[in-house]
Amino acid sequence: MTSKMTTPPMWLYDTTLRDGTQGEGINFSCEDKLRIARKLDDLGIHYIEGGWPGSNPKDIEFFQRAQGELQLRQARVAAFGSTCRAGVDPADDPQIQLLVDAGTPVITIFGKTWDLHVTEVLRTTLEENLRMIGDSVAYLKQHCDEFVYDAEHFFDGYKANPEYALATLKAAADNGADALVLCDTNGGALYWDVGHAVQDVRLYLNAIGYRGVLGIHTHNDGDVGVANALEGIRQGCTHVQGTINGYGERCGNSNLTSIIANLKLKMGVDCITDAELANLSSTAHFVAELANVKLSAHTPFLGYSAFAHKGGTHVNAVVKLEQSYQHIDPTLVGNQKRVVVSELSGKDNIAVKRDEYGLNGINREQERAVLQQIKELENHGYSFEASEASVDLLLRRAQPGYKKPFELIDFTTAVDNRRGRGLFSEATVKVDIEGHVFHEVAEGNGPVNALNLALRKALERFYPNLRTVHLADYKVRILDTHRATAATTRVLIDFSDGIDTWSTVGASANIIEASWQALSDGLEYALTGLNRNSGVVVQSEPPELAERAT
Repeated sequence: MTSKMTTPPMWLYDTTLRDGTQGEGINFSCEDKLRIARKLDDLGIHYIEGGWPGSNPKDIEFFQRAQGELQLRQARVAAFGSTCRAGVDPADDPQIQLLVDAGTPVITIFGKTWDLHVTEVLRTTLEENLRMIGDSVAYLKQHCDEFVYDAEHFFDGYKANPEYALATLKAAADNGADALVLCDTNGGALYWDVGHAVQDVRLYLNAIGYRGVLGIHTHNDGDVGVANALEGIRQGCTHVQGTINGYGERCGNSNLTSIIANLKLKMGVDCITDAELANLSSTAHFVAELANVKLSAHTPFLGYSAFAHKGGTHVNAVVKLEQSYQHIDPTLVGNQKRVVVSELSGKDNIAVKRDEYGLNGINREQERAVLQQIKELENHGYSFEASEASVDLLLRRAQPGYKKPFELIDFTTAVDNRRGRGLFSEATVKVDIEGHVFHEVAEGNGPVNALNLALRKALERFYPNLRTVHLADYKVRILDTHRATAATTRVLIDFSDGIDTWSTVGASANIIEASWQALSDGLEYALTGLNRNSGVVVQSEPPELAERAT
């Protein structure tokens, strides 16, 4: 644990390990939570809410291990809970004692702000709720360095009964709360609701002489969680809560990564260092990996597509001046600019890809021909946005003198269901490699698998190091579903050599033909040496032919 920090321009309070785990499908092991805490500390987060002690064995283990294992650079760990129960003294409430036993430097509890919750959920009186807040804060404040009070459902409560909502804040403030956090727990407030309420709260807290920190905690049920948090900050909050990637119950919490990026780059709030900001993307992907939830490509600032340019007009402008179609420099948050190729592309998309692939032997006329070919192929069902290896090959084949590493002569596939054997697939492939014709047959657990095995039997005799390349994923999409079994099928295949990955595409009304297109392109890509780390070596002759020649 670390000692109390000097006051920064903005306190960043992360609730991923508690709020985030309440999101459907999100589940972290204790080891995951410890690893995420260290990553958040590296990012520059000031407070890490570890969970609710006593709610489950995992959180109990986390706080026990955190005391000895978490050597954090600056972040402080907080334990989370609620006020004492109605009619119970905090010293006699078991869950209050579990907060004390967690041994964290920071304790955070929530209390009811909305009178509806007091009378209909807690089933107690408004006066008793104020007693519960005040006594709980006073008791727990004696057992921690810093105390944070979360005013649950504040904006709904303030709208319904503003006098009572403010009275709950006063109960916490009068009993030693270091921070009062206004929570949009239902996530239904709009930014002007947040702005007006925060202004009113600031005036009230100044009037009663409160000198602590005012914070904001928003949810994303109205899809404005980040905007609401930023508006709260604009109106004077200096403590903000959120989760990495916006994980949380229902529609999620406000995304702390977007809040950080906007604070630092748009609002001039120096909440973390430039070096820490550059780790924002890697942190988001790290947490997503442990959550086993793929980060959306369209995640603002950090997604794979956040700075992807597809339209020809956009690419033409970005080539001339990146800021013309980019709201920030993507490298500031650890991301990068991308240009994708599709039927919407213009000549500059192709020119960027030519330079990216190092194919300087292609002239403008050849680039135009490739662009036209891409537009025609996409009209027939291809999609090149996620299959850049196919784009690379189209450009490479346009180079004068390009020679394919192998040429298909023909292939056949068969699926049989023989008595006593069950369903099996067989494929034969005849290919020309450097003037040598190979005719191979293989069985597989499906026709595409059989094709792959038969083709490899031929290619690996000439290119033995192709064995390092394997299929990593195989995706099929039916395009014009109204045509039923006659519909066009798009096949996308991902390849890997254990170091790099690449993707190719095929499309046809025949799924086997579409699969062959993607399969053969993926292996051709490897054999051209474009994948520099694959170690694929081209042999001038297969071993048995070399021996025969001598």
